[in-house]
Amino acid sequence: MNTASHELDRGHEAAVQDAYSQTITAVADQVSPSVLRLDVEGVRSPGPARRRDSGAGSGSGFVFTPDGYVLTNSHVVSGASKITLTTLEGRRIPAQLVGDDPDSDLAVVRAFTTDLPPAAFGDSSSLRVGQIAVAVGNPYGFNCSVTAGVVSALGRSLRTPTGRLIDDVVQTDAALNPGNSGGPLCDASGRVIGVNTAVILPAQGICFAIAINIAAFVVGKLIHEGRVRRAYLGVAGQTVPLHRRVVRFHNLPIESAVFVASIEAGSPAARAGLREGDLIVGFAGQPTAGIDDLHRLLTEDRAGAPHALAVMRGAERLTLSVEPSIRTPR
Repeated sequence: MNTASHELDRGHEAAVQDAYSQTITAVADQVSPSVLRLDVEGVRSPGPARRRDSGAGSGSGFVFTPDGYVLTNSHVVSGASKITLTTLEGRRIPAQLVGDDPDSDLAVVRAFTTDLPPAAFGDSSSLRVGQIAVAVGNPYGFNCSVTAGVVSALGRSLRTPTGRLIDDVVQTDAALNPGNSGGPLCDASGRVIGVNTAVILPAQGICFAIAINIAAFVVGKLIHEGRVRRAYLGVAGQTVPLHRRVVRFHNLPIESAVFVASIEAGSPAARAGLREGDLIVGFAGQPTAGIDDLHRLLTEDRAGAPHALAVMRGAERLTLSVEPSIRTPR
């Protein structure tokens, strides 16, 4: 390679690196003012007993409405007797818990102020593996730390220390540490695509965020009712694509479905005859292109009544009758 070609390659590499740096910097500048540190007192300990502890803890959250609603993780604030928010500039603001949903590990807190800039929600259904992901949070109390990586995988299921299973989780290699919980995971445009929630230790670069489309549904319920009451089937699943030939042969209105990874013993799904490996393509007469659709359809009013569950089992399309139940809070 001659000198001119070598210099050209170095110049191209520098330009690419600079473009990447500019993207991360722009996201950090845009999102960081919306990210808050949460200091809490009297939180409940993890586990089924969920006893109240006298100790304190901290985590992250972010403003998502102009009137001061803050999204964070349930395990950060559940049962807290006192919550204090700290802004990027160091201003401390008292807050109160609006509601939390252990099943999705999400919670909403209300700041006693209306001058905090909200972060914008993105669309987690349009995510692609390999795209840029930027996490902002307060690991170990280091306020508004920024890490960057990519979306490593989609459609993961994650079991929390309390035994709950969260479906359709976004996996990323953007570094997360204790204190990042509840902070935003953003795309290259600064839109929130997930709520950072967990890491796999001692693994390197295996971190998880709750998809923002699920969060958007949950926060609406929490703001209006303080909790989320759901009908449930007892299925752990993930969104998977359907083969085109299957879609055409059965004239399906969707190109993806819910893959049944496991079924709780004695659950409505088990009683209905659902099997591991089945693909759920519809519920109550509505198509289910993924976990988001199924969650939206499993509303409180569905419980206690039989509904049609459309399933692909191998090449065969079946209709099962399932009667969802109300999930008992842990």
